[in-house]
Amino acid sequence: MQYKQDGDTFIINVEQHESVMKTLTAFCKERNIINGQLSGIGAINEIEIGAYDLETQEYTKTVFNDTWELISFQGNVLLKDNEPFVHAHVTISNHQFETRGGHLFDATVAIVGEFILRKIDSNGKRELNPSIGLACMAFNS
Repeated sequence: MQYKQDGDTFIINVEQHESVMKTLTAFCKERNIINGQLSGIGAINEIEIGAYDLETQEYTKTVFNDTWELISFQGNVLLKDNEPFVHAHVTISNHQFETRGGHLFDATVAIVGEFILRKIDSNGKRELNPSIGLACMAFNS
């Protein structure tokens, strides 16, 4: 991983064969970034994405092992259990230009992973919302 900082903005190159989520999470932990906004593009493989089912309060998951274009990576960083937590959704495209998308659990950089992280000065965190079954944004506690 390589990066360049400009004020509260970081341009991050997650390198080939690195885990996207583990690398971005470690980056935030090492720099004490507890709230932020993330975006990215690139080409990834070993992609695990999901969609949340409110009725069962579980994710439906699927894995794509081959290389897909990372068309869009949108995410945020908030504290969860006193650790920076990266929450991201992606849109990916295969070589037939078919798209898929969902909540990103993890992926590996297959070719390039280019991300921008903007640190936000906030006290946001995630707290369990029992009616939803997920740790959701909380700002008033």
